[in-house]
Amino acid sequence: MSLSIDKSGWSRVLFGEVITNINDYFVADRDGVLPYVAGPHIVQGHVTVANYGSTDDDHFPPTFKRKFHGGDVLLHSRGIEKLAAVDRPGVTGEKLFVLRSLDESRLLQSFLPWLLMGPHAQRHMQDNFTGSVNKFLNWRPLASFEFTLPPLDDQKRIADLLWSAEIHRRSVIEAAQTLSATRREWFAETLIAGVESGWTKDSIPNLVISGPTNGKSGRANDEERGVPTLSISAIRDGLVRGGASVKYMDVAPGDVSNFVIQEDDVLVVRGNGNKQLTGRAGLARGGLPPGCVYPDLLIRLRFDDTRLDPAFAVEQWNSSAHAELVQRAKSTNGIWKINGQDIKSHSLVVPPPAAQANMLGQIEHFTRAESVIRSEADALGALRSSILSSIFGGN
Repeated sequence: MSLSIDKSGWSRVLFGEVITNINDYFVADRDGVLPYVAGPHIVQGHVTVANYGSTDDDHFPPTFKRKFHGGDVLLHSRGIEKLAAVDRPGVTGEKLFVLRSLDESRLLQSFLPWLLMGPHAQRHMQDNFTGSVNKFLNWRPLASFEFTLPPLDDQKRIADLLWSAEIHRRSVIEAAQTLSATRREWFAETLIAGVESGWTKDSIPNLVISGPTNGKSGRANDEERGVPTLSISAIRDGLVRGGASVKYMDVAPGDVSNFVIQEDDVLVVRGNGNKQLTGRAGLARGGLPPGCVYPDLLIRLRFDDTRLDPAFAVEQWNSSAHAELVQRAKSTNGIWKINGQDIKSHSLVVPPPAAQANMLGQIEHFTRAESVIRSEADALGALRSSILSSIFGGN
């Protein structure tokens, strides 16, 4: 998308001339209970904070001392794609900049997040990371960012356009999330009703022809030597996905032939720092390179499809049954893990084959509708990127 924008009236300024990094400090006895924002509260690509913590809950980090006001923009110094405007006063940590316009007669606060999301600002910040391992951005190089600042009228028009598109995009995302939640509730309620009418549950060893079996890991390389394998990010949305999740390891194909992924294999995440991602399952349905093996981070199951359709097993596994499995997870050095014995102790509802097929048909209707909605959200995100590039890409 190309916008006809007359930049002849725009003026060159330094970021630090129009924006300040706030360093007001939180004192609990004085300030009382406030919301707080940590890194995970900011979702990359979202321009607002949807969820806040509270300074009086057990998870509040005691080192968080930086106060912010409603309208301030928080920018993560270790992940510059993660930035968001806040809609209330609160507290955050030292790794987040608290950015505020020095004078709204020069730069509108509502314009600031879009300036930071523009490609010119992103390149400048990326080029000024420091540190060898945990790279971060300091205030001084950020303050030195030079850009062309539009007049206030142009700032308002640009901000209004982008905020309108963002509000619509978020409403579309929320519609997709609502539909997904409705699908999960329908599936769980149907299973409950089925059990009440006579459907039985059975343990995993009685439902599989193979597994649970841990995978095989080896030395990774970036030259595509050896055999293709996967990272745990391959398990997404109930599927085993390739793409960027495909890695390579230095090992002879014959040494890992028992770990080659086959169609309808079910792979389960063995461990993750996020407890709710531990134990998630994905179904292998194409999209993987030939001979792709699964790593030791995953556990494989091959279901007996005369008893339980693998697609139905995964749908059930990731919805109503997952909460039961994740209760068995144990934490080691901050990583939540399950093992083969936990999976063997797990059980699933086994409806008649016709009922499984009917439920999978209904799930497909949900999935198609959700895909259409998410495609609209993706299109709005692409439109936003195009607008940002048109406005801020030529600095």
